[in-house]
Amino acid sequence: MVGKLVSIHPDAKIGKNVTIGPFTTIHGDVEIGEGTVIHSNVTIMDGARIGKNCQIFPGAVISAIPQDLKFAGEITTAEIGDNTTIRECVTINRGTIDRHTTRVGSNCLLMAYTHLGHDVIVGNHCILANAASIAGHVTIHDYAILEGVVAVQQFLSIGKHAFVAGGSLVRKNVPPYVKAAREPLSYAGVNAIGLRRRGMSTETIALIENTYRMIYISNKNVSVGLQAVESEIPDCPEKDEIVNFIKLSEKGIIRGPVND
Repeated sequence: MVGKLVSIHPDAKIGKNVTIGPFTTIHGDVEIGEGTVIHSNVTIMDGARIGKNCQIFPGAVISAIPQDLKFAGEITTAEIGDNTTIRECVTINRGTIDRHTTRVGSNCLLMAYTHLGHDVIVGNHCILANAASIAGHVTIHDYAILEGVVAVQQFLSIGKHAFVAGGSLVRKNVPPYVKAAREPLSYAGVNAIGLRRRGMSTETIALIENTYRMIYISNKNVSVGLQAVESEIPDCPEKDEIVNFIKLSEKGIIRGPVND
């Protein structure tokens, strides 16, 4: 269903049962999957690739060119997976020559006024609360949750199942499964509540907690902690993910817990 006062370029590819509200503009190099609902006053620009059964609320701008002075007009995209909700006034810039795309996975929720810069990759089942501001080239892995007014510096990574407290300034990588809070941003424990909600066993959560205890608390530095983890923690996918994430974190990871 297409409302009145809608501007749709004839080259745009619109799937079946798509609803488009009034005063929405859709450019030519756009693909929208079936069942998606686009409310009024949305702008969807060249390079947008939107999946099935999404909802995009008023004021959102999808696939505008990057806010990057190095951008030279290269052909890039902004991709949104299935069943993802984009709330009011969200802005998602398309990619540059670096990654050629900005991507949001499936089953995500981007709340009002969230901004995704160019070449950002957001995994599946992620929640970015109101006014989250994500600079270019950031990677946010599956099931990560960022509370409101979180700002993430460029080229960083936020690990799988991580939880970042509201108002945080993220200047270092946030490892998987952790809670991050305070200023400067610090390790605040394992995201045990979130992991239990997603069906993770008590034994696995305990193993993750022991892993981070070795990394952040029991040893003098992260390098020594990693050595202890590799020799003392039983092999499992969660251990491998934590160790590999930290080893590949060229910009370093958030600091350990801070005593009041």
